[in-house]
Amino acid sequence: MSEREGSQRERTLSEREQRGSSALRIGTRGSALARSQTSLVSAAVVGELGRKVETVEIVTHGDRSTAALTQIGGTGVFVSALRDALLAGEIDLAVHSYKDLPTTPADGLLIVAVPPREDPRDVLVARDGLTLGELPRGARIGTGSPRRAAQLRALGFGVEVVPIRGNVDTRLRKVADGELDGVVLARAGLARLDRLDAVTELLDPLQMLPAPAQGALAVECRAADAALVADLGALDHADSRAAVTAERELLTALEAGCTAPVGGLAEVADGGVPAPGGRIGEGLEFLLRGSVTAADGSHAVRLSATGPVTEAAAIGRRLAADLLAAGADRLLGSRS
Repeated sequence: MSEREGSQRERTLSEREQRGSSALRIGTRGSALARSQTSLVSAAVVGELGRKVETVEIVTHGDRSTAALTQIGGTGVFVSALRDALLAGEIDLAVHSYKDLPTTPADGLLIVAVPPREDPRDVLVARDGLTLGELPRGARIGTGSPRRAAQLRALGFGVEVVPIRGNVDTRLRKVADGELDGVVLARAGLARLDRLDAVTELLDPLQMLPAPAQGALAVECRAADAALVADLGALDHADSRAAVTAERELLTALEAGCTAPVGGLAEVADGGVPAPGGRIGEGLEFLLRGSVTAADGSHAVRLSATGPVTEAAAIGRRLAADLLAAGADRLLGSRS
């Protein structure tokens, strides 16, 4: 090693040591699920980067309001306060549920890592251990998602969809107390809260296509923090990012937000949802499925597209164009 190379290496090590001496402030919402998700990223930061961490709880507009998401702004209500705190320098990075993020990037911020994704499918938690097909007609099923509500109605089981808000425990309690016959939730959230024992049915994507990016986390920081951007890149799971990129590009091209009745899921082309953290695989094709469903469940457009991981964004745009050509724009309502 030359003297110049040795000097550069010493400077790099010194910079890393200086960065490692201060704790990274990680912003999170205050819910049990958000804290659990943030703890996963915190553990990775400590284990992979050797950095100290400090968790900073941020209250968002979505947390303060009990109104339906469509009434309080939908897309972005759970993330704007976190992003404001990032831009103000109050925190160094934020952890989001990726599906909650607006499709338009935030000025001055970057999604620097998408950690390994959890199983993205939806699940049913119902009374008496019942499945959707076993519940009687008129059974009351709770969900706060317009997508899930529309897809539940489209299944034709004759259930009554009841709009609900609240954290996971609140929703599960509504079933335990008999207020509802069941609720539909993301499997990923229950897994992260160690509550999978409550699941009575894992819903096949052929029945209920998950929301784009469901089960994925997004780690965001300031674009100007070049050293931190480079460090946090070590937490990125390339195949999870590719799948989420395709799904989110589908949502963007449809000009739909996270509360729209749009489903999207990228998975290995030869079938089966990848195991949590499982690799889609370099050089392999994946299958992207997309759906748009009328709010009353009367009509739905479901199509798919395939292609290599390296063309994830293009596949998402192509599938969106196919859906629109098949009439999905009429199901999404008026478009500007």
